[in-house]
Amino acid sequence: MKFGEYRVEVIPDCEFRLDGGAMFGVVPRNLWSQACPPDQQNRIRMNMNCLFIEGQGERILIDTGIGDKWSEKHRTMYGIDRKRSFDESLRMIAGCGSADISIVINTHLHFDHAGGNTNVDASGKAVPAFANARYFVSRAEYEHAEAPSERDRASYLPDNWRPLKDTGQLELQESEYEIGPGLRMETHAGHNRSMQCARLEQDGQTLFGFADLVPMRAHVPFAWIMGFDLYPVETLEAKKKLIPQAERENWTCLFYHDPDEPFGRVVKNEDKFRAV
Repeated sequence: MKFGEYRVEVIPDCEFRLDGGAMFGVVPRNLWSQACPPDQQNRIRMNMNCLFIEGQGERILIDTGIGDKWSEKHRTMYGIDRKRSFDESLRMIAGCGSADISIVINTHLHFDHAGGNTNVDASGKAVPAFANARYFVSRAEYEHAEAPSERDRASYLPDNWRPLKDTGQLELQESEYEIGPGLRMETHAGHNRSMQCARLEQDGQTLFGFADLVPMRAHVPFAWIMGFDLYPVETLEAKKKLIPQAERENWTCLFYHDPDEPFGRVVKNEDKFRAV
């Protein structure tokens, strides 16, 4: 779609599944299961909706999905259902290939947001998937990924970022920074201390990528917070600030993990917020 001076597309990576209880924290199963029916292993369907932005002489990709470096054991565990490669999806939707991407931005370095940063070559070595791109991530997130807590260590796989450091393609950024006119990244703590969200402002309109702060449409209600979040109280505070603003200003919202409708708007009914 056209968004001011930019062209914007969603490039879905593939469906995968995570435990529904973990995805909804303290929300009772009989509530979240109505919005996201689980399978026999209590897992729910999710996707990874990467954002392609073209303009100002750049082809930008925000997050890269789960990647394709997984063993059969882990494909089964996460229910990874890949119909086509990410490069094929990029060509089909955006009309360009991985070699044409000039900037890759990671909101954070968890495997489901940075897994597609690298591919495995014929020798089994992880190499950059976007050979001509500069890769941006916040310095705070990079430092956390290199020394994660015991609670989130399993989400950080070094093959997703260290090869980029080796090739000189990784560029560490501040907690807030601008990529181009009207396009910036900003840090919102909650999922961890350093996860970032994308904000694109053009002609009085805002497109906001919530990343894992509000991963799916079902997570719009304030208390519907992931069990994965390291700082759920801070997630709550960020949601209480951003979601009313999204409704008030009629933002176009990107829900990164929604398997059916990546874009939506927030509406308010009887003091309750929901996505449509």
